[in-house]
Amino acid sequence: MMFLPNLDRYKIILASGSPRRQELLSGMDIPFQVLLKEVEEDFPNDIPLEEIAGFLSEQKSKAYSDAELPVNYLIITADTIVIADGKVLNEPHDANEARSMIGQLSAKTHFVVTGVCIRTKKKTVLFSEKSAVTFGPLTESEIDYYVSKYKPYDKAGAYGIQEWIGYVAIQSVQGSFYNVMGLPTHQLYQSLKVL
Repeated sequence: MMFLPNLDRYKIILASGSPRRQELLSGMDIPFQVLLKEVEEDFPNDIPLEEIAGFLSEQKSKAYSDAELPVNYLIITADTIVIADGKVLNEPHDANEARSMIGQLSAKTHFVVTGVCIRTKKKTVLFSEKSAVTFGPLTESEIDYYVSKYKPYDKAGAYGIQEWIGYVAIQSVQGSFYNVMGLPTHQLYQSLKVL
C-alpha cells in the first residue's frame, strides 16, 4: 500500500541496480519492480558539469522505447555524480583510484548531483538536485581502512555517506542527505504527487 493514490494506476519500474536507490524508494512506501538495461554513460564534452547527471538519467530512460513502455508503466531512472575541484569523480575502478578520490575529498567541500527522470507514456519529468558535502581531514590510514573494508567501487566519488566514512568524516551536508545516497526523495515525492 502506498500513500499516493494517483500512482495506483501505474506499474512502477525502477531502472537502477543500486541497492541504495532501491532502499530509498522502498522507504517511501512506493511498490516497484527493478528492470535493468545496460546503457553507455557517455555525455558531450561541452555539457556543464551540473547538467551531466540529468542528461545521463534521461539517456537511461530513453533506453526503454515507447513500444517497450506499456501505457500503465511509470519508469524512474537516476544518475549520481560527484564534482570535486571542477572535475567529475565517477565510480573508481580499483582500490588505488578509490584512495586517490577520497584523498581529493579530504578537508574540502564537494558537490553531489543526482539527476532523476520520471517517464510515462504521456509525460516525462526531469530534475536534478545538488548537495554540498564537507569532509573533515582524513589520514591515509583512515582512507585505507575504509577502502579495504567497504570496497566502495560502485559509488560515485568512492564513498557512501551511509557507511563508516560518512559517520566519521562528514562535517556537514547542505541540501538533501538522501540525494547524496543517490535519490533526492523529497523532490521525487513532490514530482510523483502531481503526476
